[in-house]
Amino acid sequence: MGLLARLRKEWFIIGIVLVILSAKLQPSVGVKGGPLKPEITIAYFAVSLIFFNSGLSLKTEELRSALLHVRLHLFVQSFTLVFFPLAIWLLLQFLALTAIDQWLLKGLQTVSCMPPPVSSAVILTKAVGGNEVTLTLGSSSSVPFTSIFSQLFMTVVVPLILGQVGRRLTEFLDRRKPPFGAISSAVLLMIIYTTFCDTFSNPNIELDPTSLLLVVLIIFSIQVSFMLLTFAFSTRSRSGFSPADTVAIIFCSTHKSLTLGIPMLKIVFEGYEHLSLISVPLLIYHPAQILLGSILVPTIRSWMTSRQKVTQHSV
Repeated sequence: MGLLARLRKEWFIIGIVLVILSAKLQPSVGVKGGPLKPEITIAYFAVSLIFFNSGLSLKTEELRSALLHVRLHLFVQSFTLVFFPLAIWLLLQFLALTAIDQWLLKGLQTVSCMPPPVSSAVILTKAVGGNEVTLTLGSSSSVPFTSIFSQLFMTVVVPLILGQVGRRLTEFLDRRKPPFGAISSAVLLMIIYTTFCDTFSNPNIELDPTSLLLVVLIIFSIQVSFMLLTFAFSTRSRSGFSPADTVAIIFCSTHKSLTLGIPMLKIVFEGYEHLSLISVPLLIYHPAQILLGSILVPTIRSWMTSRQKVTQHSV
């Protein structure tokens, strides 16, 4: 793969780096009250656009079909929204005794509560040839729910519903196949940019390089450990899962959504001066899960093919 092709493929990761650098160089552009007016354009319009776009991109029939895989669906949801947060909470009880920045640790906890993506996990599952699952939105935070309910409803739930309604009213989406992923990613870069503008305009906030490095290592360790754990559980003789199911479980149970996560953080932690530090672990987790998944695709594909052949021969 040539350099240009590689840059096109990884444009979003490169975009994250560029918008953070831009925020560092000129933070006044994206701060509250600045030219971009993020307290309006980002908090309401950008976030709503992402979820409306998600509603349009989710095929209703695929959503309905996914719900029929009840056992697989329940396992993935239980692991990612129950076991994952509890396991990270226990880990953080130990990490809190270290010198790692407390806001990065809070960010790590929020990552554990994020829903799986309807993008990278499904794409990697497709690449291997496993079952594709569409998962519902989940969230968790220490912020009182009542204080954010109305904004969550208006900027998340309503746009999702309108997107699904719009999809059912037109055949244009199936014919033209608009670039839903690219649109959401571009809007997401705007959200990341304004978030870091707030941080870099605050002289009291500093990112400790040692803490950052440790969090990167912790995130990679968590992903590898959980992928091995889900693999071991789903391949037990009494698990009842097929090799294709196992592939879906490995990716969907351990991945976390950046597209849904960043807007959710923006809503839930609006007004927090350390919002960008809380966002850092999720920004690390996203490229890490794609990198690990891409590396493992050939190995997992070979494993699944061999297991399917064994199953066919035994039948």
